[in-house]
Order: sequence, then C-alpha cells, then structure tokens
Amino acid sequence: MNAAWDAAWQGFAECRRCAVRDLVLFGDLCEPDFALIHTPIDELKLAPGATLYTAGEEGGSLFTIRAGLVKLVQFLPDGTQRIVRLLRPGAVAGLEVLVGRPYGHTAVALQETEVCRIPRTVVERLSKETPRLHARLMERWDQALQQADVWLTELSTGSARQRLARLFLKLAEGRDGPVVLSGREDIGAMIGLGMETASRTVAEFKRARLIREPSPNRFECDLDALGEVALGG
Repeated sequence: MNAAWDAAWQGFAECRRCAVRDLVLFGDLCEPDFALIHTPIDELKLAPGATLYTAGEEGGSLFTIRAGLVKLVQFLPDGTQRIVRLLRPGAVAGLEVLVGRPYGHTAVALQETEVCRIPRTVVERLSKETPRLHARLMERWDQALQQADVWLTELSTGSARQRLARLFLKLAEGRDGPVVLSGREDIGAMIGLGMETASRTVAEFKRARLIREPSPNRFECDLDALGEVALGG
C-alpha cells in the first residue's frame, strides 16, 4: 500500500451491504459468489487532488468509484496535460491491469472521493467462476470505449463555446445540484484548450447568463441555453 493509500485506508469493504452495490462492479454477485473472495477489498477515501495511481505504474488492483469524481490524465511530451475521461460513481478505473498492462493514465480525485481497491486476483478468480461478473466486466469495457469516443468527438471538436457547452451538459447529466470542477486549467485540459481560452470562455458564458458561479468552481447551468450553444447556436 503506497503512502496515499495508507493515509486514505478505511478498512475492508463489506460488499454485501454496499450502499451503491447496484452501480458498482460486484452488483450482480449472489451470496455464494462472495465466498470466493479471499483477498481483502479495501475502502479508500481520497481528498481532492490525491493521486490514485500513475501512468506506467505496474498495478495489482483495479478500483470501483463509490462516490466523487476521478479524472484520467495523459501527460503530453511538452508537459501539458489532457484529461481523457472523468469517472463517476459506478465506474471502474484500471481495467487494463486485467490484461497485464501497466496503468495507462494517471488517476486523480477531483472531489472528495471514495473508492474500493479490488485486487486483480479477486477479479480474475470471480470472472472465471462467476459468469455474472464476467458479463459486468464486459459492460465496463464497453462503457469505457463509448466514453472515450464521446470525449474525442464531442469535447475535442467544434469551437471553444461548443466544447465548453458540451462539457457542462455532460457533467450535469443525472445531477440535481451544481456542476463542480476543480479549476480553469482542468476545464481547458478536458476540452483541449489552453487555460486562458478556457477562462475567457467561462467568463463569456457567465456574462451571457448561460452559467452562474455562486462559489468558486461550482456552476449552476441553464441547460436549455447550453444545448443551443452546443449545437452551434
């Protein structure tokens, strides 16, 4: 367990009684399946900015997001970063370890985040002996591919206004409260723009009352108006 995990460790997860079990990786398991889990599954709590794992690291675990928001970051040769996906509750991070690859991105908590750290050996055994988990894993692979396609097609094309509008609309999906982000630099890294351009476009949206920022990095959105901008209006 690395230093960040050691500080965040909350103890063993009780998967049978998980409050978000219907969302996470083990949602389809039945009582006999849990008898196959012999290696502990740990619960971790991460502060905003804490790193879950780094690109290139040889990983022995994957992670289910229970609460919060995690960004997956790629660092470009010039040192700039690009956020390639955001992971919400129910998502799985680090699936690449199941095929023997090192972590492909750096995973960083954007908000206070809770995760379950699941040893690869647990998933491999359950996947072999429990068809339900294998099907759920295939769903997670498919979701990750679909999300990657969305980021590429919706958040990397079009004008700065369109990209930003699409980002707010995407982050607002399924939420009743404000959209929470960690800063203008992250906004730019999500939609492939420099921080100055991202800041200028956010300011333009605020002047046009497309969004409100009642407190730093918490945005209330006019979804109908943003939808028009996203389409080029």
